[in-house]
Amino acid sequence: MVNRLLAIRNLSNCYYAMRHGHSEANEAGIVVSDPDLGTTGFGLSREGVGQVELTLSTNRELDQDTLIISSDFKRAWETAELMHTKLGCTCPLITDRRLRERYFGRHDGGSDSIYPQVWEMDRIDPSHTRNEIESADAVMQRAVDLIVELERDYRNIKIVLVAHGDVLQILQTAFARLSAGQHRDQPHLGTGELRRLELAS
Repeated sequence: MVNRLLAIRNLSNCYYAMRHGHSEANEAGIVVSDPDLGTTGFGLSREGVGQVELTLSTNRELDQDTLIISSDFKRAWETAELMHTKLGCTCPLITDRRLRERYFGRHDGGSDSIYPQVWEMDRIDPSHTRNEIESADAVMQRAVDLIVELERDYRNIKIVLVAHGDVLQILQTAFARLSAGQHRDQPHLGTGELRRLELAS
């Protein structure tokens, strides 16, 4: 099953999506989805740091007991570190590869203007892997697998998932109990934006 949340009626924890702040890849207008590049370079831009700090300054929901789990890409990790420090979190900051950027295959390193074309193909067929792109279905499965694991291991805590645009759009779609191909129908998450994830009834 791609979306294992379909078998869950209620969640034991409270989940938030946090998209990384504006990054050096965003600034350059390029796709950086190869872990060899993304985990070591292309961190937050100055604008991105400001976005994250603004989000945290207006936050009234999270506190020091919040558990933060992040993609190991530099732009996400730096976002998570800022959040962890600002909140004074007592839980260790965790990374999980299941939150990594969606892999864009042959488009990696190219212009990010390709995204709308990929999203339209997702809508037609969420299992497509054209140009060696990681399918929307595969992204949903790995992200949801993390949620299912967290439900097994934790109870009654706030958990922030710090990740990337497509990963979080697709995860929102899983929470809405919709097909991965409908991820662009969900409210867009801007860089540095924090949003609570609500499981549809």
